[in-house]
Amino acid sequence: MRVLVTGGAGFVGSHLCERLLADGHEVVALDSLVTGVRSNVAHLASVPRFSWVEADASRELPVTGRLDRIFHLASPASPIDYVDLPFETLYAGSDATRRCLERGEADGARVLLASTSEVYGDPLVHPQVETYWGNVNSIGPRSVYDEAKRYAEALTVAFHRYRGVDTRIARIFNTYGPRMRLHDGRVIPAFCWQALQQRPLTVFGDGSQTRSFCYVTDLVDGLVRLMESDLDLPCNLGNPTERSVLEVARFVNRFLDNPAGIEFRPLPADDPTRRRPDITRASERLGWEPDVSFEDGMAATVAWFRSVLGSRPPGEP
Repeated sequence: MRVLVTGGAGFVGSHLCERLLADGHEVVALDSLVTGVRSNVAHLASVPRFSWVEADASRELPVTGRLDRIFHLASPASPIDYVDLPFETLYAGSDATRRCLERGEADGARVLLASTSEVYGDPLVHPQVETYWGNVNSIGPRSVYDEAKRYAEALTVAFHRYRGVDTRIARIFNTYGPRMRLHDGRVIPAFCWQALQQRPLTVFGDGSQTRSFCYVTDLVDGLVRLMESDLDLPCNLGNPTERSVLEVARFVNRFLDNPAGIEFRPLPADDPTRRRPDITRASERLGWEPDVSFEDGMAATVAWFRSVLGSRPPGEP
């Protein structure tokens, strides 16, 4: 098939491009490079079935020829982005989603929206099931991302319900692995960066807040399975193993032999206190569950960050 991946030069998008090429598809990666990095897909340039388009999906989809599948992953997706790129985040959820759905309608292509566990906000139901409507502060500091994705889901369902577009919705939980941005404000890259520099790890609050970390290749497998399934309802994709932030910090310090310890700081506003997906729907309908252990995933992730740091000029942050 011919497949478009918006956000194709991003962390998850680049791994998805690799998987789709390995499965024998023709892949078009589109990215504005606002948060994506061209080097993430540079190694694919020599593959005949791969092509690259630099464009902002919220403004245009300049891809000629018919598409069979559209994975809409384009969006800033980290805490620093909510402050630095509020409008880009909102437009990725609104205008870019609409363009992908309109293209899906025109081409008869199936469209998968990469939504997020952030639609659940600071959840009052635990673990989070797809039928939970969420507890979101619509005007809080994280709202540009949370509400962009909630709107994107509503728009996707409307195109499916009223225009007959074949759609899928993935609610993605915390994902980690190679090609994460080093300074994007998320837990794993922040801890790895600090530990590799032999600095104290910054834990917000008392560290009792929880996250569930899924290795990127497991997530990509879930995205592919969902796209090729008959499931048109939202589907959680994430690792159901719940870990406290303090537990992860201690693990990283041990794993990287960092003697600097932990430094506690006040908890940011609207930071979710608990995150754990109920993946019953994914397990029953997709035959999917995570495979990669946290230890193995962290080993690969740390190796990536070591290589990134080793390629930087001395003294460069």
